[in-house]
Amino acid sequence: MLLELVENYLNYYKLNLVNTIFIGFTVIIVIFGSLITAVESILPDFIKQSFRYGKHKHNGPEITMVSRMEVPKSWFKHFYIFAFSWAMLALYLVLKGIIMHSTAPEYVIEFLDFMAGGSENRQVLINSNSALVASVLMALQCARRFYETNFVQIFSKKSKMNLSHYMVGYLHYFGAILALLLNTEGFVKDSLPSSFSFTKITLLQYVCIFVFHFSWSQQYKSNMILVNLRKNPNTGKVETEKHLLPSGGFFQVVSSPHMLFEILMYVSLLGIVGKSFTWKLVVIWVFSNQVMNALLTHKWYKENFKNYPKQRKALIPFLL
Repeated sequence: MLLELVENYLNYYKLNLVNTIFIGFTVIIVIFGSLITAVESILPDFIKQSFRYGKHKHNGPEITMVSRMEVPKSWFKHFYIFAFSWAMLALYLVLKGIIMHSTAPEYVIEFLDFMAGGSENRQVLINSNSALVASVLMALQCARRFYETNFVQIFSKKSKMNLSHYMVGYLHYFGAILALLLNTEGFVKDSLPSSFSFTKITLLQYVCIFVFHFSWSQQYKSNMILVNLRKNPNTGKVETEKHLLPSGGFFQVVSSPHMLFEILMYVSLLGIVGKSFTWKLVVIWVFSNQVMNALLTHKWYKENFKNYPKQRKALIPFLL
């Protein structure tokens, strides 16, 4: 009954839930990120404690109610388990549709219609060829992050994050992977997937694949630099959980290269599924989120390391 009421409400207002998620995330991160950056000193402690986490966590008075809503930062690994599973399911459905030349199961189409606020909100904007390429790349990213967070990354036992950050992680990957299917051949009512061919991949898409691969590999190298800061270079054993000054690779020019390459990967996927309005919203959200986090990280580095290299920018080499 409740699901039926929600569905009727969404159909009446033609509300696309996936679009709403990313618009909402962007508005929230821009408003609160800007406040933290510009006028943090006059903000209430509960806002600062809720927004900040990790190396740039709030160091002032702790609000008990906010503290009770905090979870270990190591729980990041949970939503990468979810993301990897969700991405592989999407890839399976896309691949199955192309091989069998059949529309997605009815329950999948009905679910996508529900998330989009009705079937009339969905039309084919992404061909099967592009959807398969994008799904493979997304699955690769989720697989690598699953591996890193569960088997490589060293989380501080004391590091916490607000429960809201934890939930955003799930919703981000839930919505981003749905965004690859909402307007894809075979996933829209009365549409059939087309066959796959490498000759159908455009020059722009090949460039985007190259940029994605470069960003994907460089993000891994950047993350490994951070991991190795906490290990003994000779024994490989963890020696500290402190945040130390990274160097090497793209850390020579920006404070957060892993965030820069996150943006580039999502922009690359936009070049592959360019007509998708929902994916444009995903990119805007990712860009806004990474910029705000990179600015806070850059500020923290400069405050905690007196000889922090002056040539390093926060996120974009030589610019920002």
